[in-house]
Amino acid sequence: MDIKRTVLWVVFSMSLLILWDNWMRHTGKQSMFFPTPTAQLSKNTAAAGSANAPVASAAASAATVASVNGAVQAATDTPAIKSERITITTDLFKADIDTIGGELRRLELLKHKDSTDHTKNLVLFTQDAKRTYLAQTGLLGGNFPNHKSGFVAKPGVRALGDGNQVQLVLESEQAGVKLTKTFTFKKGDYVIDVKHEVSNNSAAAITPSLYLQLLHDGTKPESGGMFSGSGDFFAPAVYTDADKFQKLDFEKIEKGTETHATKADNGWVSMIQHFFVSAFIPQDKAQREIFTKKVDTNLYAVGSILPMGTIAPGATVAMDARLYSGPQESAILEKVTPGLELVKDYGVLTILAKPLFWLMELIHKILGNWGWTIVVFTIAIKLALFPLSAAGYRSMAKMKVVTPKMTAVREQYKNDPQKMNMAMMELYKKEKINPLGGCLPILIQMPVFLSLYWVLQASVEMRGAPWVGWITDLTAPDPWYILPVIYAISMYITTKLNPAPADPMQAKMMLFMPLAFSVMFFFFPSGLVLYWVVNNVLSIGQQWVINNKMIPAEHKS
Repeated sequence: MDIKRTVLWVVFSMSLLILWDNWMRHTGKQSMFFPTPTAQLSKNTAAAGSANAPVASAAASAATVASVNGAVQAATDTPAIKSERITITTDLFKADIDTIGGELRRLELLKHKDSTDHTKNLVLFTQDAKRTYLAQTGLLGGNFPNHKSGFVAKPGVRALGDGNQVQLVLESEQAGVKLTKTFTFKKGDYVIDVKHEVSNNSAAAITPSLYLQLLHDGTKPESGGMFSGSGDFFAPAVYTDADKFQKLDFEKIEKGTETHATKADNGWVSMIQHFFVSAFIPQDKAQREIFTKKVDTNLYAVGSILPMGTIAPGATVAMDARLYSGPQESAILEKVTPGLELVKDYGVLTILAKPLFWLMELIHKILGNWGWTIVVFTIAIKLALFPLSAAGYRSMAKMKVVTPKMTAVREQYKNDPQKMNMAMMELYKKEKINPLGGCLPILIQMPVFLSLYWVLQASVEMRGAPWVGWITDLTAPDPWYILPVIYAISMYITTKLNPAPADPMQAKMMLFMPLAFSVMFFFFPSGLVLYWVVNNVLSIGQQWVINNKMIPAEHKS
């Protein structure tokens, strides 16, 4: 029993640790387990509109940097062109693209609600007083069109309608070099095809490079609650076949100390946040430089620079790219490009969380409801652990029967701990009791519990997913605290079924723990509390049967 109480205290301490860590992240302080993006710096409104925001790489050559600066300066010197926002609407998106630079300046996801205001749709790309998040492309290497140049939009359909795709074509020409950007939005697809065609209408050959970059401020996101996510965050990330997934940090980019892959002919660059990601994916087998850059105060960029080769006068060269901007759904990400599913962060228990989520997905395909999926998943875990838990409950049942004998031993040898331990071991041996038997189910379930915690925190599939009645979001706390109260009741019943501690103080603590856990569960995702409620109900039934039906006859007297 001492060992079991120790395990329970370990569980209690770990839960307090998780609660404290989430409180730290909720109040904007450094997490004990996960890197926190740079703290809020100055407001980025002025920086976002800066006309001379550089697009350059720490790894790029001096010539490349010079041509970037020259290109932006050239764009600044050109006559002012009126900005026009063109809105493209599909079944998944409402996208605003500016004719200045052909920037993707706003992207509203029509199938996902905002985490703080459920009456509004979630917006990824945006530019306002609180947030700057843009997708920019252009040419380097001379006086060529870039993300500050004026573009002219060709007439066309702006909504998906009954078709399977809708296109927006933008054109800009500087010094005889024409850039045509073609955005293709497809039905039911979070991938936007972005094609760049460069036509050399000048008298000399040119060697332009295409840049694709995501621009983001470093301001910490508003939190929806202590346990609304595994630390709400924004962060750049890059992936190559050689260096694999690398999650970056705004603070290190600010200091110039961030390291990552800089050259490849594959991979992608991205901006990730809780549940969602945007990633520029250049065409495969195209050489590129990968860069991160501080653009302005509290404003950062991650992107790729791709040489387009020499283009002779009168010739045209095209380069394809894709922009994924949407939810971190495993099934979708795996189909888009290799490695993109790695943006879905399951924390330190990824090796266990991924197969558990795979099992939950299989169950969900049958049931169609994530709440009932958790219920059936819990039953499946309980069945898998049945032999161990049954052995543990038998051991506790036997221990409950021999509690008077244990109390007598403690009383007889209360002044001699060594003899008391020897006598207790003899009693365990005689009664065929395993003092560790009751600990195994708890020890084995803790990794499952923690893995499910991270699955709920990382899986956008469950974001906003209802169960029944009052539970409208399994990743959010129970709004009426019904599940935590049921959990407290089930824990109290479980405590009563277990052998009573000999120490009165320990007995009081064992009764206090259900209350302490239920209070903590007020802040946990309701899906996680549902898991524990179902688990406790099943444990109560199993333990009751064992206590009444499965104790050997010699222990019933």
